Amino acid sequence: MMIIYVLAMVVSLILVIKTADIFVDNLVAIGEAKGISQIILGVTASAVGTSLPEFGSAVIAILSGTPDIGVGVVIGSNIWNIAGILGISAFVAGFIKTGKEELKRDGLMTLLTALMLMFFMFFMTKLNAVVGIVMIVAYCIYLWILIKKQKEHSSELEKQEKLKNNVPNNIKHPDLKKNYILSIVGILGLAIGCKIMVWSGVEIANIMNIPQMIIGLFALSIGTSAPEFVVTLSSAMKRLHSLSMGTVLGSNIFNILIGIGIPSLFLAIPVESLSVTFDAPVMILVTSLLLIMASRKKKLTRWGGLVLMLIYLMYIIIRISISV
Repeated sequence: MMIIYVLAMVVSLILVIKTADIFVDNLVAIGEAKGISQIILGVTASAVGTSLPEFGSAVIAILSGTPDIGVGVVIGSNIWNIAGILGISAFVAGFIKTGKEELKRDGLMTLLTALMLMFFMFFMTKLNAVVGIVMIVAYCIYLWILIKKQKEHSSELEKQEKLKNNVPNNIKHPDLKKNYILSIVGILGLAIGCKIMVWSGVEIANIMNIPQMIIGLFALSIGTSAPEFVVTLSSAMKRLHSLSMGTVLGSNIFNILIGIGIPSLFLAIPVESLSVTFDAPVMILVTSLLLIMASRKKKLTRWGGLVLMLIYLMYIIIRISISV
């Protein structure tokens, strides 16, 4: 049986890498044709698409009677997204450039949502419908800001194009049906590949008698973030820096405001003490550290990525020692 699980792991890894390339390439093609900036594309389409596994895992965990696991998946995934995914991507790619605007708008929004969750968890024993409404309204406001910014960006691009080529108002856009279909195929392939990867990894861990707590920590938090990891790393390697950074920042915002906001409308989510005293503060720490390091040189350097990776390693070691 071990051979079957190992083969499944290898096949799923190949599937994930290939479908991530398809998703990124076609998403960029759509963005370029529609005049959508990389960062907007990253924090919306790419972030939401790659965050669906975390969202699904959190909702299923909460509605199936284990809501503390649902919150743990979100917080654990957000820590991994920044300290693990961005850290590894910056280290492998050499650096990830960051723009002033994306740090000011999307970076601060990521930090704000983390602080918002920490605030509610600190002062409330359960996250109820009121919390859910506040979070969903906050996400709607964020989307409104993004839409407004994109309209300004598109208008500016259209003016520049007209001045450059002296083209008429009725500009013809290329047929993007194939790109839309391939983007959907890419994200579905990512979801299926990551699901197989997590399943085979859990089965291998069970055969090797690895503790369930460690399996859960990696299979849920890291496993459900596999789409973000592959897309972010692939984007960074292709020098699509804004898409790479936007995918992670947008994913973290979506995970909290929607991943916790929507389920809390239907069920009060209990707050686990270790999440308040340890996990949430670490999430705020790595988010703040990312913004500080990225704003200094307008990029996350290889050394900055190494620092984030080391912090994540320390987090895992301490978290496991506390939980045992």
